[in-house]
Amino acid sequence: MSASKNAYAASRAKANGTITTEKSSVIFWILIVFTGLFMFWAPFQRALFNGGTYDFERSIYSASVWSSIIMLLIAILAFFVFKLKDRKDVLTILVLIMPLTYVISLSNSASHYLATNMVYIQMLYATFFILGVFLTKNKLGVSIVASLLMISGYFIVLFGLLYWLGNGSFAAHLVSWFAFMDSGSNLYRDAIMTDSNGLRLTSVFQYANTYAAFLITLSLGALFFVVKSRKWQTVLPHAFLLVPILVSFWLTLSRGAIVVIPVVFLIMLFFFSISRQILALLQFGLAFLTSILILQKVTDIGIGLQKQPSASESWHGWSILLIASVVFTVVAIVIQLFVAPWLERITARFDAKKYATFILPVAAIVVGVLGAILILSDTGFKNILPDNVKTRIENINFQQHSVLERGTFYKDAVKLWTDYPIIGAGGGAWASLYEKYQNNPYTSRQAHNFALQYLVETGALGFLAFVGFVIAVMGFYIRSYIKNSQEKRDLHFLFFIVTISLLVHSMIDFDLSYVYLGAILFLALGGLLSNTSSAPLRFKNDSAVIHKSFPALLAILSLVMFYISVQLLSANGSYKETLAVIKTSQDYNQIIKPLDKAISLHPAHPDYLLTGQVSRIGILLQVYNQVQKEDPTKAEPFFNQAQDLMNQLLKKEPHNRAVAMQQLNMLLIKGKHEEALNWSNSQIINYPWYTEMYEKSITLNIDLANQASAKNNTQEYNKRLDDALATYKEVLARVDSLKNLPKEQAQGRPFAVTPNMALNVGQISYMRGDYAGSASTIQPYITDNLDDQPNRTLIRWYLAALQKQGKNDQALQDKLIAKDPAEKQNIDAIVTASFPK
Repeated sequence: MSASKNAYAASRAKANGTITTEKSSVIFWILIVFTGLFMFWAPFQRALFNGGTYDFERSIYSASVWSSIIMLLIAILAFFVFKLKDRKDVLTILVLIMPLTYVISLSNSASHYLATNMVYIQMLYATFFILGVFLTKNKLGVSIVASLLMISGYFIVLFGLLYWLGNGSFAAHLVSWFAFMDSGSNLYRDAIMTDSNGLRLTSVFQYANTYAAFLITLSLGALFFVVKSRKWQTVLPHAFLLVPILVSFWLTLSRGAIVVIPVVFLIMLFFFSISRQILALLQFGLAFLTSILILQKVTDIGIGLQKQPSASESWHGWSILLIASVVFTVVAIVIQLFVAPWLERITARFDAKKYATFILPVAAIVVGVLGAILILSDTGFKNILPDNVKTRIENINFQQHSVLERGTFYKDAVKLWTDYPIIGAGGGAWASLYEKYQNNPYTSRQAHNFALQYLVETGALGFLAFVGFVIAVMGFYIRSYIKNSQEKRDLHFLFFIVTISLLVHSMIDFDLSYVYLGAILFLALGGLLSNTSSAPLRFKNDSAVIHKSFPALLAILSLVMFYISVQLLSANGSYKETLAVIKTSQDYNQIIKPLDKAISLHPAHPDYLLTGQVSRIGILLQVYNQVQKEDPTKAEPFFNQAQDLMNQLLKKEPHNRAVAMQQLNMLLIKGKHEEALNWSNSQIINYPWYTEMYEKSITLNIDLANQASAKNNTQEYNKRLDDALATYKEVLARVDSLKNLPKEQAQGRPFAVTPNMALNVGQISYMRGDYAGSASTIQPYITDNLDDQPNRTLIRWYLAALQKQGKNDQALQDKLIAKDPAEKQNIDAIVTASFPK
């Protein structure tokens, strides 16, 4: 009760009725501390990437525990100060619609595990939105939150550059006590990644494109603080870090970010006065020019340091970066102290004129187009860029692979959505279902488009709720921005930059699959709303029920989320213990004790039951196989238990390919060929670009055809063979369809007729008397490896087919018989075999 009195005494309700705190509030400062800790902790947990496996979930569940505590603190304070009076107060409540739409989509979820995780993540986002509304109601709160955003971002930039310039061990030492480190090297994994384009800087994100998106946000935020200030001590830190940010931006080699940054920059310009527009263009242009001038040297030094560490080369790289940053900082300060006041005076008379602020952004578009032509054309200008950056820029066009591939993702996402149009297929719908709808066999558990991924997860209902919510917040903010003084505009403008940067870039990539960035986005949206004014609600009611219902709901939700999050975290810990136990012990009881605890706390978790490094079903089947050899009468209970768990998993994860394959294998273990065939046929539609199900279907049809032949059931025999051929023709049709892909677009995973398919189809042709067809089908898949038993089987049937035509491949036959004399009898057995007509 004393805590509640303290909260009440330290907080008060303003006339507009929203949550408002004074700087003396204890809860205000506790929340500031929580926010600061999150800003520095979350990025170093792989930015809380929602990877959908055990490896990624622990840090997300930990963040969920944090957010539930934050929500409870807000609920306590809101109980005393919240009044539902204005329209924007309604919007503060309506943020809970987002997690609600994900709860609704649970009833239709393609993956219960991924869908429930998204509910928890959406609750975290709602919490951070309300936190943003709460913390930024006063000037001090805005200043602190903005500073935390920028300082933590600068630390991420320096962390990445430490790795690039050969100081990875030092960087790791700084964060190893709280960051997610690689257990083998004790370094932060993939701070620099390598792909077909060479080395790419990723810092904490382990993905260069998302790091580039973050750097867009950070660079424009730093630029804003530079151009709005007239104090050298305020300009200095932001100007000093702007060049390292832009150098890091180039080192990501992100083509999409190069295209997006001018778009976001132009949107930002439309909100500036003419003098600020000129300053922004000047300062950003000088910063970019400075970064380009030193980029070649910094790139070469970094690449060299990844191959051969050198203290002198590392210092050389840092000295270049530091000198360039100092020079730009001095120039930036001079411009802000002396040029900026002059610009304000001479442009003041134009600011009041209608549409005057549109002139420079439009001119910037023209200049930008001309600049792009200059860089992309065969001029000497682009030659100052490093080769890897120059190559990436030259490849910016609509016919290059990543653009075409994204276009395919987007078309496939629309196909998926049309099957789940209203409430979607739940969180993680794309990761679970994309293989069913994909045009070609690519591998991408992310749709590379936040809007489409949101659409397939929550359907039209959830998507419209989200879009409507964001538009409402932006509408309130822009209307208030127009009416406010320059000081009030500046106060919350960083949140606008964060919101626009993340939303625009997330339209071409999966930035918001990083929960850290999603939390930052919703925090910024809350910051935007808190600075707005809106019309009062039409109804006036002083009923305590109306005003206290929202805080009460927050309190209940926070307690529920805390309980669930702690349980999930405990389950993850028990599974982690299982992984540790299995390294030191093979004792069944020791292994399953923590594993069963994990399953009891988090039922139907696919990793715990099947797909993880250690799984309950896998252990049961291992024990079953072992006991089956020793005492078959005691083996059955282990298999039955495994099948019971599998049945539970199939209900919760009906579109998990690993689960589907394991069910097929278990049917085969029990010799249920008819059921196995039906199962494989039913799964082909879900995984049309994986050959495993086609292979199993063809093989099982032939096995059942042989069984029918033994029973003299000619009709069944021919039907099975016809079904096998129909499946084979489906594979051929898909192989042929891949020829229609644009030549610039890679098909993805290999998809072709396999040697096993060729053997089976060749056998069918042989059994039906088409010996030439049999030989021509099998021959392309024969190799020189006679130690490979499947290859020897291919050769065996090929030679038999030749003999039936009165032909022979004597050299191949001699090699086969020399390897194993018994092969002569095997070939003869095929030649003399008779098959139904």
